[in-house]
Order: sequence, then structure tokens, then C-alpha cells
Amino acid sequence: AVVSTQSGHYGRGTTLTLTPSATRGMATLKDIEMRLKSVKNMKKITSSMKMVSAAKFARAERALKPARAYGTGAASLYEKNDFDTSGKDSVLLALSSDRGLCGGIHSNVGKMVKAAHAETPITKAIIVGDKAKAILVKVIGDTFLSCFNNVGKKPTSFTDALDIAEEVLSHDYDTINIVYSKFKNIVSYNTEEKPVPSLESVESNAAIYVYDEVDSEVLRCYQEFTLANIIYHSMKECEASEQSSRMSAMENATKNAGEKIDALTLQYNRTRQAVITRELIEIISGASALE
Repeated sequence: AVVSTQSGHYGRGTTLTLTPSATRGMATLKDIEMRLKSVKNMKKITSSMKMVSAAKFARAERALKPARAYGTGAASLYEKNDFDTSGKDSVLLALSSDRGLCGGIHSNVGKMVKAAHAETPITKAIIVGDKAKAILVKVIGDTFLSCFNNVGKKPTSFTDALDIAEEVLSHDYDTINIVYSKFKNIVSYNTEEKPVPSLESVESNAAIYVYDEVDSEVLRCYQEFTLANIIYHSMKECEASEQSSRMSAMENATKNAGEKIDALTLQYNRTRQAVITRELIEIISGASALE
């Protein structure tokens, strides 16, 4: 470092200024080295999460196939018959999970709910998952009937769907609108809304009695079991969509980290070479001055 003074003598009131020379390059090298180490650690984490998500996705996809058979079979009755699902007293059921780092899967559910709320105000809502709750609490927080958490940490079971179905059936409604992410393939999914009519709407349709002579108790039991099947199927669709989305997100993050590592390595080598060149110049200049 070079010492410069504002006055001609080292006396009282003299200001000394230290001008860094080679130490500046060393500090820059240290900063780049720390950043490089940090990005490498991040790449290890994202790569590990990608492999874990791939394993979980394989299990979720296998579990989705039987759940889809039950879910589509239960929903076929409502799709093939004309039930009234335009009632004003509807309940929104938004399905998500507690875990993030999976792209925009949870925010897409929130966007669909917000768009539906802007068109027709939502008066009753049941939220599954902390992510959807955090997104929607400012918009429709006063309409929350109940919220479910600890979703996504373990594979969804039919018992979980039963608990949600019991909570839904404990309230009065005309229609249940289920907003969920439907799995298409490993790289894409759709955010959809599935209406499910109430027991009163099913009983008021004459077509339901063509199948068999049924009474209100049979219809009630069938409606409860069908609702649980549809919710279970929807949650399995969300689970497969979330794992595939997380796997894609971690793959992109790992790729970006690799590109950042290459850029930082190049910057580190260039800076290191500049520091060495400057130090050699100083040494040669000093030797020349002594001669």
C-alpha cells in the first residue's frame, strides 16, 4: 500500500490515506471463491432434490392410476346426467400442499380461484395446503370455513380424503367447486375446476331413479362415498403434478447453477491471472529500479 499525506510533514492534523494495490485483487479472488463454493453447494442440493423428486414422482404416478379409475368412475354419473350446479350457495375446495420449490403449480391454483372470485364472489371456502392458504388469505380469507395443513409431506391416503369430505359435508351448500392441478405428463399439467352437485340436487333429478329403486339413505351414502373418491382422485392428481413440477424445477435450477459455476470459474481464472501479472510487473519494476 502507498501512504499519501495532505501536508508536507507528519504532524498534528495530518491525514493518512491507504491505497490498496495487490490486496484488492486478492480480496476479489476471495469473494469469487466464496461465491463459487456457495453455488457448487447449491447445485449439490438441487441435484439431490431432483433425484428425490424423481423417485417420489414414480410412486405418485403409480398410485394415480388406480385412483383415477375410481375418481373418473365416480364423476361419470355427474357428467352424464344433467344436475344443477349453478347454485349460489357453493363451497370452494382449493387443493395444494405445504411444500414449495415446484414451479408455479400452487400460484396457478390461486390465480384460478382469484379469477373465479372476481367473476362471482366466493362466500365459502375450504383450503387444503398452506401454500394455497398463503396465496388466498388476503383475497378471500374471511370466507375460510377451515384449512388443512401437513399436506404433501407423506403420500395422500384415502383417510385424508375422507377427513376433507366430512368437513365439506358438515356445511350447507348447493355445489362444491374443486380447484386442483390435473396431471397430463411429466412436463405439463392443467389447473381445472370440477363441480360436484349436492345431495338435494341429485335427489331432485328424476334420471337417478332409472338405475334402481333407491331411497334417500342409499343416495346419501352413495353421495358421501362418491365425494370422497373424487377428492382422493383430485389430490392424487395434485400430488403427481407437484412432484413432476418440482423435478423439472430442480433440473432447471441445477442447469442454471452449472452455467453460473462455469461463469464464476472463468472470472476467477481471469482475475487470478491479472493479479499474478500485476505482481510480476511490480517485481520486475522494483528490480529495474535497484539496478
